[in-house]
Amino acid sequence: MFIKEDHSFREIREKSVLQWLDEMSRKDDIEVRGGVRATTEHIESLKKEIAQLMKSNEVKDTYLRKLKTQGTKT
Repeated sequence: MFIKEDHSFREIREKSVLQWLDEMSRKDDIEVRGGVRATTEHIESLKKEIAQLMKSNEVKDTYLRKLKTQGTKT
């Protein structure tokens, strides 16, 4: 029996941060706008890295399941 993970807190937090970054991007200060851009790019790179790690973890889990089933057959 699998229970679906609850990501609501993560989603609310992400929307809040993105809304705050959007508000900061409207400021007149060039440094603030540059910081918003750098932060947004960093968040995107972290999302890509998380996706890659999750995929890698899925591959490892599949491999370990195969090893486990082969071990029980012998």
